[in-house]
Amino acid sequence: MADFDIAAFLQTLSQRAGVYRMFSADDELLYVGKAKNLKNRVSSYFRARGLNTKTVALVSRIHHIEVTVTANEAEALLLEQTLIKQHKPPYNILLKDGKSYPFLHLSDHEYPLLAYRRGKRKKDGRYFGPYPNSGAVREALNHLQRLFLLRSCEDSYFNHRSRPCLQYEIKRCSAPCVGKISHDDYQRDINHARLFLQGKSRELISLLQTEMTDASEHLNFERAAELRDQIEMMRRIQEKQFVDGGKGDADAWAIVDWQGVVCLHRLTFRQGRLTSSQNFYPDNKAGETLEELMIEYISQFYLADHAVDGLPRDLILETPEDLLQPLLDALQLQFQKKVQHSAGARGTNRQWLNMAQENARTGAQTKISGRQAALNKLQKVADLLTLSAAPRRIECFDISHSKGEATYASCVVYGEEEGLTKSRYRRFAIKGVAAGDDYAALEQAVTRHLTRLLEQNDLPDVLLIDGGKGQINRIHDVLLSLDLADKIAAFGISKGETRKSGWEFLWEADATRPIMPDAHDEGFRLLQMVRDEAHRFAITGHRKQRAKSRGESELEKLPGVGPKRRRELLLHFGSLKNMRSARREELEKVPGISKTLAGQIFSQLHGE
Repeated sequence: MADFDIAAFLQTLSQRAGVYRMFSADDELLYVGKAKNLKNRVSSYFRARGLNTKTVALVSRIHHIEVTVTANEAEALLLEQTLIKQHKPPYNILLKDGKSYPFLHLSDHEYPLLAYRRGKRKKDGRYFGPYPNSGAVREALNHLQRLFLLRSCEDSYFNHRSRPCLQYEIKRCSAPCVGKISHDDYQRDINHARLFLQGKSRELISLLQTEMTDASEHLNFERAAELRDQIEMMRRIQEKQFVDGGKGDADAWAIVDWQGVVCLHRLTFRQGRLTSSQNFYPDNKAGETLEELMIEYISQFYLADHAVDGLPRDLILETPEDLLQPLLDALQLQFQKKVQHSAGARGTNRQWLNMAQENARTGAQTKISGRQAALNKLQKVADLLTLSAAPRRIECFDISHSKGEATYASCVVYGEEEGLTKSRYRRFAIKGVAAGDDYAALEQAVTRHLTRLLEQNDLPDVLLIDGGKGQINRIHDVLLSLDLADKIAAFGISKGETRKSGWEFLWEADATRPIMPDAHDEGFRLLQMVRDEAHRFAITGHRKQRAKSRGESELEKLPGVGPKRRRELLLHFGSLKNMRSARREELEKVPGISKTLAGQIFSQLHGE
């Protein structure tokens, strides 16, 4: 968490409901959570005291946090559950169950049943939802049964009734099983329930208000009060996500330019449910308008097939139709699917567009806070190293190997725009260097890297080497040979005799004494963090290569044996051990293995 300026980040957070996602340094999603108040909830993870050991372990791994603002807490819950099921974050798995979302089911029957359902939608009829939790479904079901007197019994029970059950006596069912209500009247109640579940509450409430007025005019005040309470309850249980019975496949896009940072945000809705949100930070090198930049980026996004969750039915963005029409035509040509454009002028689309705009502003503000933190830290580095100006970019090299095996060099980058810049990270497989010669390995990696950057005129300002006086002097020779000694400041960072973090020395080429910084100096802590990241990145590459080389089958090293012949050999002998014990003549019996090739394989297996 060394590079995460939590104070600056918290200042940008909204106090609205939403979802937060915590990531590690290697972009692993650690935890997904929802909050009624994002700022308060995320701040609680960084209290000075009162955290349990599991929370402390989580916080110690946080490198950055992303947030998505939602319309309400119920919607945040649905998005949280979707992300947990999709990514299975390690700190969520033990806390969240794997159940599917609950629905309300209206059966396909002469007298339909309205019931709670969870899991696969196997039964015929219509499903409404999903709902945030089972409690919300059961509450909705309870109110709907009270309001419309719909049956709650399964068909096997319904078909064998000869007299009304208790539900009829307590006014929770109109007893269609024994003819206490006509088919037409029951269908009227079913249609009313369907209107409510489809979100057409205004039309339904208008009907109920008319009935309430009629009841009042006929002095039936008790019935009028019941209808008044039911209308109020109906409004309360509408606090679920925008669901319209299976519709609502849309992508909402918004773009903002906040203090020079352009943030483009995409909200994805499938079947009316918010399933994902993404921030993008496109470069506007051509100086295009925000509308032009958004359409250009969206065109690349969809036509390059980056939308893994498929094309939406609607694209919601504030853009004139004529500017977007070429993209809509291209999508229809490429995918044979018509995508409609909505400007988000009213209704649900307006709400979704507002959410996208708010998240775009939040993303830009977060980016700015991160950039300002990076600039402040780079100035502290300049003060520590007595540089004439704050460096725009620091690049750090480290070497990793196991007794000379699978030697790898890493280069990680810290820049003024976004701190650790992973798109610029590089690994170098070291070849032709004596085992354990770290000096030569560093020299090879730095030479290869700087030669390429020199051709691109894209040099760093500071070169940091994980090593002491010997390593930095060797790298200084490389800079001299490339005529870069006056353009790049180079320093080595070593842990000294104690090998303890916080007691490192900084070495400059040809210096007789190291720089011995204060352990709490912000510039020094930044250099430590970059060095640690380079070490992590180098070890990762080295371990992958070592595992690959050690896991390589001896069969893959046999001359003249490709995948097809390897398969035939394994089918014939069953294992490499059996193959070694076989005679040369037995090898010749394998399909595709000639007498000459059998001799070569036999010699290879027996070291001849």
